[in-house]
Amino acid sequence: FSGSEILALALKEKIEAAGVAVVLKDNIQSGRLAGFGTSDQAVELFIQQNSYSKVHAVIEAFRISI
Repeated sequence: FSGSEILALALKEKIEAAGVAVVLKDNIQSGRLAGFGTSDQAVELFIQQNSYSKVHAVIEAFRISI
């Protein structure tokens, strides 16, 4: 998933509630610390590929709700 920080954090909580670990890559904070700006679509979530089937329904429900 790639999107705004607020949406990414909401989805991260839902995925973790399903028992799957999530890696959050926040390019907004990285850019701020380095001294340059980024777009609002700069937060990415990553999960292990073998965990995708476990949370596919959660991700799709989230996409439909936004």
